Amino acid sequence: MTKDEILKGYDEYILSTYTRMPGIFVKGKGMNLTDISGKKYLDFFPGWGVSNVGHCHPKIMSAVRDQVDKLIHIPNNLFHPHQVKLAKEIVRWSFPSKVFFGNSGAEACEGAIKFCRAYGGGNRHEIITMENSFHGRTLGALSATGQKKYQQGFAPLVEGFKTVPFNDINALKSAVTDKTVGIMLELVQGEGGVNVAEKEYIKEIRKICDEKKILLVFDEVQTGMGRTGEMFCFKNYGVVPDIMILAKSLGGGLPIGVMVVKKELAEVFKPGMHASTFGGSPLVCKAALGVFKAITSDKMLKNAKAMSEYVFIKANDLKNKFSCVREVRGLGLMIGIELTMPGKAIVEECFQNGLIINCTHDTVLRLMPALNVTKKQTDKAFDMIGKALAKFSK
Repeated sequence: MTKDEILKGYDEYILSTYTRMPGIFVKGKGMNLTDISGKKYLDFFPGWGVSNVGHCHPKIMSAVRDQVDKLIHIPNNLFHPHQVKLAKEIVRWSFPSKVFFGNSGAEACEGAIKFCRAYGGGNRHEIITMENSFHGRTLGALSATGQKKYQQGFAPLVEGFKTVPFNDINALKSAVTDKTVGIMLELVQGEGGVNVAEKEYIKEIRKICDEKKILLVFDEVQTGMGRTGEMFCFKNYGVVPDIMILAKSLGGGLPIGVMVVKKELAEVFKPGMHASTFGGSPLVCKAALGVFKAITSDKMLKNAKAMSEYVFIKANDLKNKFSCVREVRGLGLMIGIELTMPGKAIVEECFQNGLIINCTHDTVLRLMPALNVTKKQTDKAFDMIGKALAKFSK
């Protein structure tokens, strides 16, 4: 198909639910994407955080090629080995637990909401979430999301959610009632502006949950799989959740969602209480095992920690150079550069020059390079961001 045919086809046949960048991409390798005309782009926001190990990593591709010739899908009332292997790997890197496999972060969030309500036994059902949080687009996950702009037009929302300011322990304590069964939050709010949870705040929440038998749910859809320099972000805090939800980068590009539940709580869900037709298929599980292999064999966690320091140095250089840069924040390779002006023009200018980044909350440039990013790639990216800032900050 030609470029015009593709664009016309999108307009004619596909629901207009996305604001798209004007690129048609046909190939990806590492941190590069290639469009239909052969132009290469440096991808510093790969797949909204899906491609933590880069596009088409050899270990993932090898795993997928091996599995696709053998078995793609079977229902979950039958057994296959790769689901066990993947569950064991997730548990090994997290905490003693059992897992449920789905297809997306939103689906994993829905599972966590249902699990909390089942744990409440019909007596407790309220879940507290945070302002500027983002948990997904399905109705339950949307109701949990602490951003009104995503909820507009979809009332009535699912009841039973309270939203409180992020990093405000007193507001959280005031919101807890005898109906509270769960507290759900992101340790780093991605879509909310790359806001980082304070360590003491998280420790205090854990205490509250222990005292009142409330389930602590960490949404690690974006922060999981090495994004913050640890395999899972909660390791940075020394606090273990009761439930952790994963998605995005775990599948290496294939759809996956996982709910991880402490082993001692696992019996809350009985057979027939929750299900997913495609969750944990042989193909997706094999791909996810390839992701773990890529991260460990290529020593990506070590690189992510080292490159985090370098990226933040480069980002703070921009802050020192341009008065339009208000703040630099983030954790690991999850970086937010807050501007005093809208960031849309910066993102578009970078895209025209061959760099893909994101802007969230109107003014926050969001960067999430692959865990194996190099200094050379980082220098190139920040050079382009700097030139865009120079052009539009005058």
